[in-house]
Amino acid sequence: MSPMTVVEGRRVALSNLEKVLYPDGTTKGELLHFHAACAWAVLPHLAGRPVSFLRFPDGPSGQRFFAKNVPPGTPSWVATAQVPRRDAPHARQVLLNDLPSLIWSANLVTELHVPQWRAASPDAADRLVVDLDPGSPATIAECCTVALWLRERLATDGISALPKTSGSAGLHLLAAIAPTPSEEVVAYTRGLAQEAEAALPGLAVHRMDKSLRRGRVFIDYSQNSRAKTTAAPYTVRAGAHAPTVSTPVTWDEVGDCTEPDQLSFDIRSVPERLERLGDLCAPLTDEDTAHSLPKP
Repeated sequence: MSPMTVVEGRRVALSNLEKVLYPDGTTKGELLHFHAACAWAVLPHLAGRPVSFLRFPDGPSGQRFFAKNVPPGTPSWVATAQVPRRDAPHARQVLLNDLPSLIWSANLVTELHVPQWRAASPDAADRLVVDLDPGSPATIAECCTVALWLRERLATDGISALPKTSGSAGLHLLAAIAPTPSEEVVAYTRGLAQEAEAALPGLAVHRMDKSLRRGRVFIDYSQNSRAKTTAAPYTVRAGAHAPTVSTPVTWDEVGDCTEPDQLSFDIRSVPERLERLGDLCAPLTDEDTAHSLPKP
């Protein structure tokens, strides 16, 4: 029988805490400790949003699989919500609204991906995202150049963008917006991507064709589609060697980045950053910072 712990009055089953998941020696127990230590920053970015899990129970070298539906054996106290999906009109997904639910999900060994809308209002996005994905040999350093251009462009529309690492190779820009139909957010960010490609020829590209992406930064605006999800702030990624984290960064760090290692953070460095800098993405959860998109 798996050992049990009590988290805020809920009994949570834990398993295989000594299991080594990453080549650098990181254990499952260390992943759980990270989630517990950083929950105060993680949970506001998950609250009310249906979570899609990318599970990797044997580490990044083992099997990986997406799980959108409520997993078998989910405790009754974990919140769920019905979500609109073409493939399953009455599907339900998990909501990670509290610490016990977060620790339960961490025990499954998962990346956490969320949409730009909340389960209570699936037809209206309250967040905008631009996913900057470098095509080798470009790196996150080139993403930073594109991000700085996009920051200024978004500011002309009154939108304050916040950067975070993807936890993999790229960079995400996020912004709180007034509730807006997802298709309008896609159209707006598509326009931004096209402008960026014109302003940064040879560096930025908005088309998905992989043949166009070598040495360039792909500006993926499609993450704003209602059907798409993005790695949540502070989620641990199923990286190849170490447990990297999708980490909010400052614009000064973006401007100073010349090498990929400068914007690479893992479960050992992020708690200290949070203690020192606080949650740099906290404005995303403040309705007062939301701004309406300009009319077409």
